[in-house]
Amino acid sequence: MPVYQSPTGHWVRGGQLGTVTDYFKNAMAAAVTGVYVVTTDGPAGRVGLTVSSMASVSAEPPMLLVSINRDSPLLPAIVDNDVFGVNALGVHHAGLAETFAGRAAAGARYDFGAARWERGESGVPLLSDASARFDCQVSYLVAAGSHVVVIGAVRDASRGAVAALAYTRRDYARPAELPAGEISSRSAA
Repeated sequence: MPVYQSPTGHWVRGGQLGTVTDYFKNAMAAAVTGVYVVTTDGPAGRVGLTVSSMASVSAEPPMLLVSINRDSPLLPAIVDNDVFGVNALGVHHAGLAETFAGRAAAGARYDFGAARWERGESGVPLLSDASARFDCQVSYLVAAGSHVVVIGAVRDASRGAVAALAYTRRDYARPAELPAGEISSRSAA
């Protein structure tokens, strides 16, 4: 498929006009991610937001990262409170994900009353029935385009009994295990 850049800076691919950002977003929609509600509480207030960008950074010492949009009210709250929680949502939490994404079907957006929360060691809200929970102290902030990558030292972590909620192709999904016969350590030639 021919791809070329037009004089206006737009890209043409298969007869479709778009920007590299358009193509990037479309390709990223095919990726599978977990769904997380990142929370904080302290002098700057109690704030939460649904995110899909969380990753382990280090096992020793335990560290993870989340990527937060620079314009989100969560970012200055995390910076000022110096702590954050990461709640891996379970397959039954799609509605809660929408609530903390600001798209509540019923009730208020960003409503902590929509679920049961416990206080973590640092005071952050941790979802009682999460797939996994992490209580973190801010270690580093890294500016990256439209976002800031927040790297945290994990103070406490726990795993729940529910399967994690996934997100792919702009919709929520349920992970499924592959039958053992479909898993191969060698790729077909």
